[in-house]
Amino acid sequence: MFLSVQELQLRKVRFQETFRPGVIEYLDDRLRQATPLEVGGTVELSPATMEIRVRGHLSVRLEADCDRCLETAGFPVETDFDLVYRPMSRTLADDVILAEDESEVGFYQGGGLELLDLLREQVVLALPMQRVCREDCQGICPVCGQNRNLAACDCHPHLADDRWAGLRTL
Repeated sequence: MFLSVQELQLRKVRFQETFRPGVIEYLDDRLRQATPLEVGGTVELSPATMEIRVRGHLSVRLEADCDRCLETAGFPVETDFDLVYRPMSRTLADDVILAEDESEVGFYQGGGLELLDLLREQVVLALPMQRVCREDCQGICPVCGQNRNLAACDCHPHLADDRWAGLRTL
């Protein structure tokens, strides 16, 4: 869905959309959308500054491989967002220092914003940095490769510190 500046100049736009899995391409190949993404909200344009303000709520369940044990783990994402986008000026096209109030603002070029791009960004930002299936996940044994959550192994990794190898010869 394209949020057009021309349409926003006429009126405030309300949206209620459902995006089935596969419509939004996440940049991480290990991230999969398990349920439809439900989103609703409003978009309005400030005529004086040409700023686009997008407010809404989204909910979706994603799946990814656990960072510790590599089993599939689910991550529910439910978040509210209130975003402001300013038109990209020519001075911002070059490398410039942004003012402090501009650090929380996005920028758009051309005739508006693409809702899918905005949603992809909000979903990825709402995900945890470390994706684990559960807090007490034991992970994979570094010696035999067995998932320690399913069965205990008798492996004892021997971690040698080669920095002291020269002292052993004395």
